[in-house]
Amino acid sequence: MTDRASRSLLREREPHQHHRVTFVELFFDLVFVFAITQISHTLLAHFTPLGVLQVSILMLAVWWVWVFMSWVTNWLDPERTPVRVMLFVMMVAGLLMSTSIPKAFESRGLAFALAFVFMQVGRSLFFVFAVPKSETAHRRNFMRIAIWLSVSGVFWIAGGLADPGSRLALWLVALGIEYCGPAMRFRTPGLGASTIEDWTVEGGHMAERCGLFIIIALGESIVVTGTIFSEAAWSAPVVTAFTIALLGSIAMWWVYFHLGAEAGSEYISSANDSGRLARLAYTYLHLPIVAGIVVCAVGDELLLAHPEGHVGVREILSIVGGSLLYLIGLILFKRTIRGHLQLSHLVGIGLLVALIPFAHSLTPLMLSAATTAIMLLVAVWEAVSLGAAKRAPAHGQSDATSA
Repeated sequence: MTDRASRSLLREREPHQHHRVTFVELFFDLVFVFAITQISHTLLAHFTPLGVLQVSILMLAVWWVWVFMSWVTNWLDPERTPVRVMLFVMMVAGLLMSTSIPKAFESRGLAFALAFVFMQVGRSLFFVFAVPKSETAHRRNFMRIAIWLSVSGVFWIAGGLADPGSRLALWLVALGIEYCGPAMRFRTPGLGASTIEDWTVEGGHMAERCGLFIIIALGESIVVTGTIFSEAAWSAPVVTAFTIALLGSIAMWWVYFHLGAEAGSEYISSANDSGRLARLAYTYLHLPIVAGIVVCAVGDELLLAHPEGHVGVREILSIVGGSLLYLIGLILFKRTIRGHLQLSHLVGIGLLVALIPFAHSLTPLMLSAATTAIMLLVAVWEAVSLGAAKRAPAHGQSDATSA
């Protein structure tokens, strides 16, 4: 190892090699298992138009702080002690942020804001000082990011100090700044804008990180389902509801992981513009996928609580809306890596939308069964169609389009 390499905290990259996700990264993600749980429970407790908007803001913030950390650990080596210590410090802040979620629009707004801003700005400044001065592009890139996040941080903290009504508006402004940053390449006076080359990532690692976050979200859904089922009286409707909820989670896993996750990893790993793909496919388009799983978890809670009850707006939005959001995110993600909208997903989206007008006449059990059947149809259709495409390369394009 050269002297320069020994001083640098950057990962050493070798052509055509895939860095695996490290144990310390997985350990860091445990904080976000708790955060996802807090978000789903908060949504269930505040399922009103205002509550949905507030929880959406919190979900956007949680996803953003996690995905930015994934970018950083794609470049920095988590096996180096300073980087590990940084991750542990971020875990403490992340736990404070997560515990503040249920009362973020009440008494703990400032705690949530301070923890969030500390993670966003602190991580960016750490990167600036962690890499050698010879890494000019990396340093300037994260200087721009630190400036953007500092500006948004002013609105986060101001919102934390404000009354709940003003807090909502200030945090919306903060989120707007945060989410526009990558799209505008963090253009900053005096520093210019980042280039696509500045965002080159190790694609396999980024794909694996995001895939593991999908596992986190699905795992939270299964934990909620299992916990409620264990405490409920085991009648036939409850057992059926439990089975349907579990099948729904399996269908979600299958649609994402059976072929999509591997294809995404292979595509971004071999792409010349990995930074652009990571920004679009894994930073932005994975958000509705994760959000859909969280909303479905709320639907599973409502299903298991009253499987033969009345279907209202909450049940429709969570049971049907969650799956719809998930499929919309997936079809856009897969279009990015395959170049076309998959017919199986389009049909699934159409069937879910067609189900909505009839939902009020169904029980939660019937509605969830119909939604799960649609998700299973999409999973089987895609698996069969793309499996046939692999077996018949000469007709691969037409078969893949039919998926």
